[in-house]
Amino acid sequence: MKTDFLIIGSGIAGLSYAYKIAEHFYQRNQIVNVTIITKVNEDEGNTKYAQGGIAAVTKENDSFINHINDTLIAGDGLCNEKVVQMVVESAPERIKELISWGTNFDKKTDGDFDLAKEGGHSDNRILHFKDYTGNEIERALIERVSNHPYITVLNHHFAIDIITQHHLGEKVTHSSINKKCFGAYVLNRKTNTVFTLNAKITLLATGGIGQAYLNTTNPTVATGDGIAMAYRAKALIQNMEFVQFHPTALYHPIDNPSFLISEAVRGAGGILRDEKGVAFMGNYDVRKDLAPRDIVARAIDAEMKLSGNHFVYLDTTMMEKSFLESHFPTIFSKCLSIGIDMTKDFVPVVPAAHYLCGGIAVDINAKTSIHNLYASGECSFTGLHGANRLASNSLIEALVFSHRAFLEGISLFSSIDFNTSIPEWNDEGTYYQNEKILVSQTKKELQTILSNYVGIVRSNERLERALNRLKLIYEESERLYENSKISVDICELRNLRSVAYLVTKAAAERKNNVGLHYNVDNF
Repeated sequence: MKTDFLIIGSGIAGLSYAYKIAEHFYQRNQIVNVTIITKVNEDEGNTKYAQGGIAAVTKENDSFINHINDTLIAGDGLCNEKVVQMVVESAPERIKELISWGTNFDKKTDGDFDLAKEGGHSDNRILHFKDYTGNEIERALIERVSNHPYITVLNHHFAIDIITQHHLGEKVTHSSINKKCFGAYVLNRKTNTVFTLNAKITLLATGGIGQAYLNTTNPTVATGDGIAMAYRAKALIQNMEFVQFHPTALYHPIDNPSFLISEAVRGAGGILRDEKGVAFMGNYDVRKDLAPRDIVARAIDAEMKLSGNHFVYLDTTMMEKSFLESHFPTIFSKCLSIGIDMTKDFVPVVPAAHYLCGGIAVDINAKTSIHNLYASGECSFTGLHGANRLASNSLIEALVFSHRAFLEGISLFSSIDFNTSIPEWNDEGTYYQNEKILVSQTKKELQTILSNYVGIVRSNERLERALNRLKLIYEESERLYENSKISVDICELRNLRSVAYLVTKAAAERKNNVGLHYNVDNF
């Protein structure tokens, strides 16, 4: 199968890129094939679960300088300032584009945007739609994509590996400067068959790695597939030690993913309290409950260690029921469903793995270190977030970098030819694996290792122990992969073990405490 543009992933990064590519050529009466593959349905991914909103300067008394400074402060000195400026200054145009595609944002009675404020922001600049902004953006994009004649969406398809010269029998290393991507090997989950999808240009938009941890706000599809594929293809991967834990996931252990209590709730006045009802954030930061996420998450972690409890409380009892129901209907309803009335009861919350600030290294046009391979969204490392992402900067980052990838893609498209010598998938000698317990148990072990040893607070001994355990998991899972017929479970385990190693190795090599990385021995 051939396609001109291959997009792996169907969140805001992948969908916006696909639509722009298709519409550009459609308006010029030039037929191209744009193919999106997604391992479940096109609406399932991290974008859908983004509650709080999308950050952009849209009012007169705010400024680019303020948004830039807030981003740099949150990033703790490791942001790429040129990238920060580019994203912030591009944001308003990308917001206008979203609205033109049919996305709705909440407005006040006077017609102005109802802008929220979140931790680390110096002003109200978060556009939102109730408390399910990502779902609203996803809805509008899917409508555009599903109705476009140039776009094919392959639901229930899984990318096993991106294709490079390695698959043609050539040796490829991280230092090779002529690495090229020719598409991907793809598993059709319905027929359980693997086919070659040859592409001129490929965009990885596969989202995050949250499922590498026991507690995460990420959906079950967030298994680091794009990062792991790029790593195996010898692409440059950076800053994997910076895993952001959202401070306030609802403490309800039977949920996977953990239900997110948006930072906007604290932005609206919610207060974190200990088991005695005492507000504690003032002991950790002058910004109290609106400090950046890394500070709030570590503060909650410290409070839980002091008390021995598995959670702290978020107090919203000062808010009117009408306000909570109108601004946070999803959160209010979820809490009620488990017997918590936010107008009367404190909400138990706990930090959960939420966002990866590192990933596949890309330039300012979303290009990876492999020719014809681009990456956008959470799977990429752009330099915007530095050591810690500022709240609600992720959705706008995805839009901006997908736009720049689109501009470069349409300029290079005519100069790229299909590679006709790609070998078909070969699974000779493999067999169907009946021991599913081997996969599920190994995955649980991996998640436990990362959660206990490579979490919010780390130490040299914990990191060393994690690396030793992960080495054994690598050896066992590699034998399993090589001997088994392909399945999504085995592939996801293969990807998670790569991601876990990358996070742990990067954390062990980081000798200073900065942003989201905190090692008790780094003093």
